[in-house]
Amino acid sequence: MKITSVFKKKSEYDNAFPSPYIIAEIGVNHEGSMETARRLIDEALEGGADAVKFQSYKAETLASKDSPAYWDTSKEPTLSQYELFKKHDSFWKKEFEELKKYCDKVGVDFISTPFDIESARFLNDLMEVFKISSSDITNKPFIEYISQFGKPIILSTGASRLSEICEAWEWIEPFNIPVALLHCVLNYPTMDSSANLGMIQGLKKTFPDAIIGYSDHTLPKDMKTLETAYLLGARILEKHFTHDKSLPGNDHYHAMDKEDLKVFRKNTVRLLELIGQTSVISLPEEDLSRKNARRSLVIAKNVSKGERLTKEHLTWKRPAHGISPREIESVVGKVALQDINEDTVLQWRMLS
Repeated sequence: MKITSVFKKKSEYDNAFPSPYIIAEIGVNHEGSMETARRLIDEALEGGADAVKFQSYKAETLASKDSPAYWDTSKEPTLSQYELFKKHDSFWKKEFEELKKYCDKVGVDFISTPFDIESARFLNDLMEVFKISSSDITNKPFIEYISQFGKPIILSTGASRLSEICEAWEWIEPFNIPVALLHCVLNYPTMDSSANLGMIQGLKKTFPDAIIGYSDHTLPKDMKTLETAYLLGARILEKHFTHDKSLPGNDHYHAMDKEDLKVFRKNTVRLLELIGQTSVISLPEEDLSRKNARRSLVIAKNVSKGERLTKEHLTWKRPAHGISPREIESVVGKVALQDINEDTVLQWRMLS
């Protein structure tokens, strides 16, 4: 599935459960190696991702030198945001152009989150949609700058009050572009007790014109978090992705790998089979049950020809081969055209 089709089919999402659009968030887990980056793209595709997503930044424009950590320092001991980002900011325009070509070659969508004007400018030539990080949801000038490209925006809402999400929505609205809002808890890792997937429903209610998704920072375990988010209405699912969860660093230990993603995709196939359609109909498989398990009006005691039927003459039993009990008011008062024995399934031809 292509990301542009996700936005085009917004109206269908209100009445159906389409297959979720999966973004494998590689971020900077390539750690500056093009070989690793290509490997991650291949493994994400093998696992069933629709898109891979990177992060485009320079430490100097992203964080001041005294920016403190907001991650689990027992997993990533670097205490300075600037120092951590400086380790992973070697990829820039040339590298992302190469990665975009590779994604096109293997058949997976390329996305990268820009964190400054320069990266947003060169990424505009490489992407069909823009992703804006939760950390920039209050960054009005940056949101407006990205909006002027006129492309759909995927906006994560981590650490946001509802009023802040509404404010960001209002900044994008004048540009008349599609928006997807991703529920997100900006905590690494997010404990299950803090996931609050119910907020997906809150976003759906508050923003009926948006596509709603989920950006997941919980530990992958059995991938039930993403499954639950999907069942609650998240149509875009994003999760950090790695080739080795045992590697040190902030984004490996809570990421999924290709095997986790395969589990989720396999389970999703079964979920889609179970969910089926949302329009309420009687299925062809139920035709026999409609005929034999429903009831008909049945004569409760012998009726003589010419006798007028009362409710005391009637009961209801299976099968539904005769007059439906829904017609009882029309049957009462009718005259029998023949003798009708007790336990006879009543037919219209027996009545005047």
